[in-house]
Amino acid sequence: MKLEEIAARLDCRVEGPPELEISGVAGIEYAGAGHLTFLANRKYFHLLGTTRASAILIEDGIAIERGAGSRPLAALRTPNPYLAFAGALELFYQPPGYAPGVHPSAVVAKTAQIGGGAHIGPYCFVDDDVAIGENAVLHSFVTIYRGAQIGDAFFAHAHVVVREHCRIGSRVTLQNGAVIGGDGFGFARRGDGSWQKMVQSGPAVLEDDVEVQANACVDRATVGETRIARGAKLDDLVLVGHASQVGEDTLLCGQVGLAGSTKVGRGCILAGQVGSAGHLSIGDGTVITAQSGVPNDVPPRAMYSGYPAVENRQWLKTMAALNRLPELQRRVRELEEEMERLRKT
Repeated sequence: MKLEEIAARLDCRVEGPPELEISGVAGIEYAGAGHLTFLANRKYFHLLGTTRASAILIEDGIAIERGAGSRPLAALRTPNPYLAFAGALELFYQPPGYAPGVHPSAVVAKTAQIGGGAHIGPYCFVDDDVAIGENAVLHSFVTIYRGAQIGDAFFAHAHVVVREHCRIGSRVTLQNGAVIGGDGFGFARRGDGSWQKMVQSGPAVLEDDVEVQANACVDRATVGETRIARGAKLDDLVLVGHASQVGEDTLLCGQVGLAGSTKVGRGCILAGQVGSAGHLSIGDGTVITAQSGVPNDVPPRAMYSGYPAVENRQWLKTMAALNRLPELQRRVRELEEEMERLRKT
């Protein structure tokens, strides 16, 4: 595909020979002749001079400096190189297609309603009173419990489970091993110290354009519902506890854990291994940095870090002070020794 055609498809401005032939895409460290790459992180600026790619997606205002003897590097200028690279991937890579039909080993209940164009793969099980929209793909070993309601263009990879009466919108993707609507962690303590399991009666609800990645779990609610709003993305090994709510276009990164009845606003980012206590709210547009523990409500459009999580600038000051503790301890010890010497004299 010629560079000018890619530029037109991605709405970029060409710097370099428009007839340059591009055969594929690759990361800046691994790209070779004929590849299109991208630069979106300052950490990789130094690779501009050495990458073997033929063209690069890059922001305006960033000079491309090449060493002596290096071949020229064409540019596609764009305000968002990473987003443009996502589009470029779609130009060069087509995922496998799945022909409509039901595999002989699949079990589909007679009362289930399956929309046109669906592919139901080996050893899938679709229970009574399930409704699935058009053009669904159930890859293999997928289990849909009784009464689940699912929209169009649903894609469930191998070993996905959707539990009873859960509701899933259109264009939802569930990666391998995701469990939607498993029982929430609800137990009432008896007088003798043992635990009474509480029935988890409320479904999990995933709105349109949600993606849940491998081995993540969205628990059902004791009462009410657990809801993941439109466009939210859940990374591998994320746990959303019972009756929690996750706002539109929010990202929950790997190993995030939300205790029950947590409310996360829209457009938030919770980085890897963030944990929240239950029954708290995180405001719209907030970022919680990796491995932070959130014990209390967090305001909108904030950045919090650490445990207990505090405003990021405060946390940075605290960490700077913590790094000085050995020096401060030494000085205190010296002062104590000096005071003891003076007392004796």
